[in-house]
Amino acid sequence: MKTRSLTKPGAKRKPTKTISGVAPLAVMLPPRKCDHGTCLYCPSFDAPQSYTPESPAVIRARECGYDPIKQINARLKAFEHMRHPTEKIELIIMGGTFLSYSKEFQRDFIKKCYDALNQQKAESLEQAKKINETSYHRCIALCIETRPDVCTESQIKDILSYGATRVELGVQAIDDKIYKKVNRGHTVQDVIDATQRLKQAGFKVGYHLMPGIPGSTSKKDIEMFKEIFTSPTFKPDQIKIYPCQVLKGAAIENLYYGGEYIPYSKEQATELIIEMLKLTPRYCRIMRIMREIPPHYLVAGIKNIDMRHDIEKNIRPNNIKINEIRFREIGFAVRDKRKINTKLKLKTTKYKASGGTEYFLEIINSDNILFGLLRLRLDKKLPAMIREIHVYGQALNITKTQINNKASQHTGLGKQLMQEAEKIAKKKRFKDIRVISGIGVREYYKKLGYKLDKQKIYMGKSL
Repeated sequence: MKTRSLTKPGAKRKPTKTISGVAPLAVMLPPRKCDHGTCLYCPSFDAPQSYTPESPAVIRARECGYDPIKQINARLKAFEHMRHPTEKIELIIMGGTFLSYSKEFQRDFIKKCYDALNQQKAESLEQAKKINETSYHRCIALCIETRPDVCTESQIKDILSYGATRVELGVQAIDDKIYKKVNRGHTVQDVIDATQRLKQAGFKVGYHLMPGIPGSTSKKDIEMFKEIFTSPTFKPDQIKIYPCQVLKGAAIENLYYGGEYIPYSKEQATELIIEMLKLTPRYCRIMRIMREIPPHYLVAGIKNIDMRHDIEKNIRPNNIKINEIRFREIGFAVRDKRKINTKLKLKTTKYKASGGTEYFLEIINSDNILFGLLRLRLDKKLPAMIREIHVYGQALNITKTQINNKASQHTGLGKQLMQEAEKIAKKKRFKDIRVISGIGVREYYKKLGYKLDKQKIYMGKSL
């Protein structure tokens, strides 16, 4: 049974929700304590680890009994009420270390997510994925959060079978002394190993970083941030920046009251984050700044959850050069009513990372506004791998075509990027190329001559 959109005509509410071209839909896992214990900064409430009982996502999930089907139905209804297209869904599994749950739980949870998007119950996970290829609400990307030490070859095979395309790692810092101090339970080498395994498998890799974590300083935070993008062992595709806060019920609260720890002020964090934004290379996207923590759970630390908006208000008028992806997206340029030059060019950035060579292809205009991107990874031991392709602009329904200065989706930019990636791979004498594809994007790749492999994981073709 195919679903139909309930979206009504009219102006969108909260237009930034789908400003990057997809509808992000977060599903919260039920509470589960971490196997390694509790990090120094993490509270211990009756809620998913690191969250509070009154975090908006937790409230929504608890009201649904943490049932993924009920959560997705509620979020789809909310998107449609706000008049956002819901044909292209980026599904995000939140709430802790997903790979620490039993494999049976993982498969059941993911299947129910697809069942909810499909609006019908499948007999198996494979059948649910197959239905979603042509469903109305297509899962075009699936993100899973986990720890660097819970990311083995076997576990990566599992999440590939779920249709995942992006993995976010709780990194926080890259210092073993800090890890020991905060009881993180893993090492820097775990971060390096997980990053390489994930990239080799084709995943887009995100890091969660925590400036101001106990044991660090603003100077050390900057040094670590520089190392993340200078050392080829890291170089993530995305980053979320969560300045450390003192929450009620966390062990860090004792350090704070004992005078052993003081979190960054808003002013200190602002200065630091601006510097981080300036250092971020053009191939990386700063996904988020600040966590959404209810103020009454905060003992000390920054309370402003819209800190990013305040920072960007200072950056743009002062013409500070920022190359990170989100800052340059066409959707935000349209939102800010900037004059947009639609004469476009292809730019390629080449860099070494995790034992391979990355080609970051982007379609931009003369003002560095970003319309679309592709990540190509070349590793002589493996087929050429397209790890991500994304055309930006306000989300459009799959059946819609719009060519103007307000939208770039469905205008042929994605095909152009794919052709360029194939050209590079062929020139470097790769005989095969494959794509890590969201389930709901398989039909698109089929039109470009790609076929699903025997393992039903990657879309691929011969060059």
